[in-house]
Amino acid sequence: MPAQLSLYTRHGCHLCEDMERMLSELAMELDFETEIIPIDNSLELEQGYGHRVPVLMMGDNVICEYFLDKAALISAVTKVKN
Repeated sequence: MPAQLSLYTRHGCHLCEDMERMLSELAMELDFETEIIPIDNSLELEQGYGHRVPVLMMGDNVICEYFLDKAALISAVTKVKN
């Protein structure tokens, strides 16, 4: 079963688009799925993630913010697989 990740994004955010593209390129190789969660229309999400997007999470754990940390991603996905 693939690891489940969440990516908090904002419309028009080039960093968000970059991370989403990189994650889609790595998804099959590392065996994970990513739910894209736009924060634009949610006051609660805006308050929590507004200046930090993109934010990549696995459950309640932040994997990385702003830029993809491939080593942290591999570590998180590997932990859930073992």
